[in-house]
Amino acid sequence: MAKISKKRKAALEKVDAEKLYNLSDAMALIKDVNCTKFDSSVDIHCRLGVDPRKADQAIRGTVVLPNGTGKTKRVLVLCTPDKEAEAKEAGADYYGLEEYIQKIQNGWTDIDVIVATPNVMAQVGKVGRILGPRGLMPNPKTGTVTPNVGNAVKDVKGGKIEFRVDKFGITHNSIGRVSFTPEKLAENAKELLMTLIAMKPSSVKGAYVRSISVASTMSPGIKIDASSIA
Repeated sequence: MAKISKKRKAALEKVDAEKLYNLSDAMALIKDVNCTKFDSSVDIHCRLGVDPRKADQAIRGTVVLPNGTGKTKRVLVLCTPDKEAEAKEAGADYYGLEEYIQKIQNGWTDIDVIVATPNVMAQVGKVGRILGPRGLMPNPKTGTVTPNVGNAVKDVKGGKIEFRVDKFGITHNSIGRVSFTPEKLAENAKELLMTLIAMKPSSVKGAYVRSISVASTMSPGIKIDASSIA
């Protein structure tokens, strides 16, 4: 069995594994139990009472976190020449079409988000098998297939994140960094969680939000009381 470091042991002693913390206390505690020397990501995990196999319960969407994620995302806009100036002005890192389709076909995926205009989706489909497994395929449901590329780029750069339930009905998302204040982390968490709650399908019976936990990189998980969100 691997030996637990002194920092890890001290962190574990500060967290009551059986306790449900309110949102504010959890975000303060997550900073206190951080074990890393770098600016760790703070991730929140929410188990929903849904069956992802049913179309109306496969929860998926986007939300703009009020305080951003603490990470600058690299954005590629696939568009025709008439939209390139708009993409550039909005802050896109890359923009164009055929050149980048070719680069992706050759294995280049050094980007975080791809935005595309509807009129180029036929060409984007050529690299769907490469982009899909990496979560990079543009999708109208997440606002990444749109004629308004400028707004889409600004949203992504401003803290827009995508969420979706996995096969177990759980969402996993980063809501900031340990360097954020507890207040900013709580604001981001609440924005995401309230968005998830608002999307409750009418077909769901029983408890919708089953459990919520938050953790930074390599830190112990902290359970959150769902009733403290509203």
